[in-house]
Amino acid sequence: MKMNSSTLFVVCLLGIIANVNAKECRATIQDACRPYINKQSNPLLESTCNARYGAIGHLEPDLVKYATSHLVKSFEYLLMSTHFGNYDMNREGFEKLFRGYSDSKWADTIELIKHITKRGGKMNFSPISTSADNYELYEIESLAKALDMEKSSMNDAYLIHERAIRKIDSSHDPEISHYIEEEFVEKEAGTIRELTGYITELSQMLAESEDNGLALHFFDDYLKGL
Repeated sequence: MKMNSSTLFVVCLLGIIANVNAKECRATIQDACRPYINKQSNPLLESTCNARYGAIGHLEPDLVKYATSHLVKSFEYLLMSTHFGNYDMNREGFEKLFRGYSDSKWADTIELIKHITKRGGKMNFSPISTSADNYELYEIESLAKALDMEKSSMNDAYLIHERAIRKIDSSHDPEISHYIEEEFVEKEAGTIRELTGYITELSQMLAESEDNGLALHFFDDYLKGL
């Protein structure tokens, strides 16, 4: 049943009459949310009138780390894409594949930051640690590296999901567990399956072909057409 403003006022008024010690609804809101007259920061406002609920306080560091990981992987995929797009490699299909993964990770980073702030959290970009890995890889080696990266992301998603579904007050948060499962777990599973298929197909082509260069050319054309 929806309550209009008049109904809500009557219910609030009856609550005050029933309990002489109760404050008025408006006064309660004012006590919690009205800034001081001198415009200084109100600790009560900051501690109660915000979007934080559930276990965001416990899960926020994991969500921030997960978003940061997506940002780093976006640039890693971009480096891999640039490598295959140079004049020496000239693999337009691989360049397109890794550019797509980079764009996807970038978009996921933005969505994660939006969700963190929607729940009253804050995104912290420092410190961001990066590895000194080599991203100038051969074709099948690059697919294997991408598969390892996606499995790492899946493990991070599982960790957050597992913590969010625990039946303890400090970490139990159905909204976050549902968000991670629906927006990331299913997507990661699809990407892992896709990369596994590419590795299997390319491995078979290289094993059966007398000319590896021709096999790689055909496979790159296949990726370019997707």
